[in-house]
Amino acid sequence: MKHHRLLENATHLAALASLAAYFFIIPTVQAAQSEWAHSEGGAIRIVADRLQPDGTIPAILDIRLQPGWKTYWLEPGASGIPPQVSIDPKDRVSVLGMRFPPPKSFGEGVDHYTGYDKSVAFPLLLESERKSGDLSLNISVFLGICKDICIPVQADLSLSLPEGTAENPLDRARIDDAVAALPEQPSETFKVKAASFDASGKRLRLSLVTPDASAEKPPELFLAGPRGFSFGKPEIISVANGAFDAEVPVRVPAKDGALKSGSVLLVVRSGKRSMETPLAFD
Repeated sequence: MKHHRLLENATHLAALASLAAYFFIIPTVQAAQSEWAHSEGGAIRIVADRLQPDGTIPAILDIRLQPGWKTYWLEPGASGIPPQVSIDPKDRVSVLGMRFPPPKSFGEGVDHYTGYDKSVAFPLLLESERKSGDLSLNISVFLGICKDICIPVQADLSLSLPEGTAENPLDRARIDDAVAALPEQPSETFKVKAASFDASGKRLRLSLVTPDASAEKPPELFLAGPRGFSFGKPEIISVANGAFDAEVPVRVPAKDGALKSGSVLLVVRSGKRSMETPLAFD
């Protein structure tokens, strides 16, 4: 099995280019899709838009799950496998970022993990060194899907983007839908008011404002940090009038227990809304 280096956290925090939705009828349409790679429990493929004038290529990792199967988020838990995407350097196309819709929590204790129990698409932003010409991408994907046990899935996918490729409205709609499903950015009614890390106590302390948090239905928190760090189950300390305080136990690497501002990604699910932000520590 090929070795796949995990994407750095900066990659996960990179902003995606604005993806505008626009459709029109085209007499002939060339699909920008790889073939489905099938595995027990599901199938995966890459769907991409045309090469943009700035050299970027909006795309998605499209994951189709069979009933009862799940796949993993950016921070999957002790036994999960986060999705990883890489492109052959010879293709001169880089993966600038991969983003995730809000996940769910499954299991308890050592069996706890974070991910998705329905088919899902992860937006990708690719960048070509060439701003024109035919592109042929050889893409390697490594992820895990699970039912009773976790199954590693590796697939080598190919995708052609000839110069002058007409936009496929269906493919563009799939990309736009995946972007629309991402958590929103912080706002006055949905944001982190304060965040601090107690290195000696190995705990994160958070103060947040959410749209509809209550003691009966507290918000869900999901965190992902630098390699070697992991986060325990968040403890809601207080909830009142949409504001709440929480503490999160942190397992730190033996050599370095420091967490820097911007190194931890927080996703908050509150009712039907979700918000994503890097944490800035006081």
